[in-house]
Amino acid sequence: MSLEFSRRDALKLGGAAAFLAMASPGSAIKSVMGAEPAQTATPTGLELPETYANGKYTLPKPPYGYDALEPLYSERTLTIHHGKHHAGAVKGLNDTVDKLEQARKANEYGEIKALSRDIAFNGSGHVLHSLFWLSMKPGGGEPSEELSKAMAESFGSVKAAKAQFDAATKAVEGSGWGVLVYEPISRKLLILQAEKHQNLAVWGVVPLLVCDVWEHAYYLQYANDRGSWVDSFMKLANWSFAGQRYAAVRRLMTG
Repeated sequence: MSLEFSRRDALKLGGAAAFLAMASPGSAIKSVMGAEPAQTATPTGLELPETYANGKYTLPKPPYGYDALEPLYSERTLTIHHGKHHAGAVKGLNDTVDKLEQARKANEYGEIKALSRDIAFNGSGHVLHSLFWLSMKPGGGEPSEELSKAMAESFGSVKAAKAQFDAATKAVEGSGWGVLVYEPISRKLLILQAEKHQNLAVWGVVPLLVCDVWEHAYYLQYANDRGSWVDSFMKLANWSFAGQRYAAVRRLMTG
């Protein structure tokens, strides 16, 4: 497949990258740049619901009860993870957006290095946590036919893709994430390790399924046994959700 870009491809790549920012591309642009966005784009299936409203980033509710993933993910762990850590990222993101607005008004950018780091850290944390809740469901499941085909084309087989995701997630250095993504240049899937939230990214990719391996995600239940936590996540993995996002991004890129 040719890797040459047409203008149309470039615009689509930019659009795909925007979906990494937040639920509504226009809203994210407004928040970061301080400008009024253009009219909201037609929904594509990649939006993250309840993550932005009334000019503020918001904490989405998990799509299941706090006890729904028991015993693989305990109610107490999920409650603290969502209500403390994800909520903290949302607060940090909103606070940083406010500080950037104040800096622009005052034309004073002495803290821009720290603020730029904070918006990347908290914004990435908000996006990835929002995806994380949707990346699990009671009972887990199997990939759709379309996603299975893509996994086989990209990794050799569905089994090989799952094995690589499992191994990569367990081997993340320090705190971070295992992430299955769609990479629009090759139009194939990749599996990435994201250190912290924002490091080791490939610009333009669209995340399909994520697993949180920050210590706060599992220590309360699994102590330092990350491997057992990832094994449990694999049993909860919402491949249907990943398949829906894959189908949506393929429509976006080829429509």
